[in-house]
Amino acid sequence: MLKIDNLVKQYPGFELNCSLETEDGRITGLIGPNGAGKSTLFKSVLQLVYPQKGTIELFGKNITDLTTEDRERIGTVLSDSGFSQYLTVADAGRILKSFYSRFDEAEFSRLCRQLQLDESKKILDLSTGMRAKLKVIAAITHQADFLILDEPTAGLDVLAREDVLNMLRDYMEEKPDRSILISSHISSDLETLCDDFYLIDNGRIILHEETDRLLSDYAIIKTDVSGYEKLDRKYLLKRRKESWGYSCLTDQKAYYAENFPDAVIEKSGIDELITLMIKGENV
Repeated sequence: MLKIDNLVKQYPGFELNCSLETEDGRITGLIGPNGAGKSTLFKSVLQLVYPQKGTIELFGKNITDLTTEDRERIGTVLSDSGFSQYLTVADAGRILKSFYSRFDEAEFSRLCRQLQLDESKKILDLSTGMRAKLKVIAAITHQADFLILDEPTAGLDVLAREDVLNMLRDYMEEKPDRSILISSHISSDLETLCDDFYLIDNGRIILHEETDRLLSDYAIIKTDVSGYEKLDRKYLLKRRKESWGYSCLTDQKAYYAENFPDAVIEKSGIDELITLMIKGENV
């Protein structure tokens, strides 16, 4: 669906230089610390900023060759975008109808009712969670085939987040060839939603992995100094010195569980992965 090849966007003191691909029928997560380049990558895809080098292809075309009809197939949620706060929810629907030829007015109203979003209310009077829901509803109700979502659940409580995630799951089930590229700092959202993810740091992709493999094969090995000296380091990706010894990241949990039964081996999630991949040192 989306293919980014050797994309370079330079700013004073920062350079984005990466490649990335999302496949039809899959949800891909983009994770990393603030300032790593996630928003710059998204804005490059949307042609809100223009890279100096590299290519971006979407729907099998160079991004610069997309037609108006092609662009209507893209749905977006950006952290710094939204409707005027003085519009009502219904006004937002009317604006979307004027912009998108495939906007589904009935679906817009159905989702608003389902999520208890009062169409007569001004956006100014909506809670943070309701505004986030409106953004996602706007992104999916013009029958987009590709979504690019920058922190769509940021600042939401657990119930509001679940509503947004369920909308995205339903969106994917409607058509099997759709695709989503999403960023989030809430690791539990990505672990339950995404098929794969890219880890970006300082403008570079430093890891691409299947979510299932992260949850099944990655682990944190905790050991004192003497235990670390006995470890086979062949499958250690990163290590971090602790007051009591070392924390080590591996993608071969079964190997260490079988051969080092006395080692403390803990499941690795996305948060632990980010911490050790970025803060850890090479073994």
